[in-house]
Amino acid sequence: MPGRPFLQIPGPTLVPDRIVRAMAQPIIDHRGPRFAMLVQECLTGLKDIFQLQRGHIVLYPGSGTGAWEAAIVNTLSPGDRVLACVNGHFATGFARTATAYGVECDRLELPYGAGVPAAEVEERLRRDTTHEIRAVLMVHNETSTGVTSNVSAVRAAMDRAGHPALLLVDTVSSLASIDFRLDEWGVDVALTGPQKGLMLPPGMAILAVSERAIAASEKAKCPRAYWDWQPVLERNRRGEFPYTPATMLLFGLREAIALIAEEGLVNVFARHARLAEACRRAVRALGLEILCRDPAEHSNTLTAVVMPSGFDSDEFVRFAAQRLDLSLGIGLGVVKGKVFRIGHLGNLNEIDLLGGLAGVEMMLKEFGVPVRLGAGLAAAQEFLTAPR
Repeated sequence: MPGRPFLQIPGPTLVPDRIVRAMAQPIIDHRGPRFAMLVQECLTGLKDIFQLQRGHIVLYPGSGTGAWEAAIVNTLSPGDRVLACVNGHFATGFARTATAYGVECDRLELPYGAGVPAAEVEERLRRDTTHEIRAVLMVHNETSTGVTSNVSAVRAAMDRAGHPALLLVDTVSSLASIDFRLDEWGVDVALTGPQKGLMLPPGMAILAVSERAIAASEKAKCPRAYWDWQPVLERNRRGEFPYTPATMLLFGLREAIALIAEEGLVNVFARHARLAEACRRAVRALGLEILCRDPAEHSNTLTAVVMPSGFDSDEFVRFAAQRLDLSLGIGLGVVKGKVFRIGHLGNLNEIDLLGGLAGVEMMLKEFGVPVRLGAGLAAAQEFLTAPR
């Protein structure tokens, strides 16, 4: 089919032409002076995006899943207990990674569509009078449900409980799209991948770690070799890595950091918030429900839409891909077949969003869902054209 494909999944996102061009250059010596400058520019730029001054950035060739593993093995030991806040498919995976290394997970089970309740975290930690819980695990923006949890409130709850646990946070679908402040919010490890808000192809595991997490790593006993961050931090001081790095992705990362800096991080957050609200208004105008029920927890990077009774959301996603080359996110975990997800993050503007929403309306109509064509699109347009 002529025309560009509409990639409206919650990541990987479309890669801007500037980033593609930045990666389309001859590879360089990963032990030479030019590469050392590239590394330092990337590490410094990522600190700005994580809003981090006192800690460190750690990069690996890998994925967000690998970043889960790196966060666990560098801070914990087999037999340690953690409080795992489980409110979706990816929060479940984070907890499962800890369990694979012999870490005991006290699970705070939450329904899909709910955020992490700070009060319940506080209550759990207050009961742990002997401080056996070594860390709290949570996902900032649960990609399977379109829910953003309040990380700052969770840290405040931990502080009120007087508990010394580390705070380990997955920011895969929030970083560089939704406000995240590692220092101010007292996060000890934040992990992400490059393929969402950073607008790069997949292929990197990225962590931001506090000094407290560095100190914890000196006592952690989980087996680690590739994911050990100590050799990475040591070699980064010389502008090198203890393995062959993803050189071309680093070229792209430097360009992505420049793009974000040119727009301004606050403006990036505002753009995502505005487009997300337009998407939610479109969904509601079509008579469809949003999985996340609390407006204060609505994600600004994706919207999980509840499919009407009698329709399979995964079949709808396949139908839209075959008919229009429109890619939407399927349901994951317990909402498989019940929701589809519209991504609105990364290198996205008003026309991109409206084009995607028009496609969603058309496909819902053709799929047999009783929607009125143009209703959602009009609601989004009214919002986007209203005086600010």
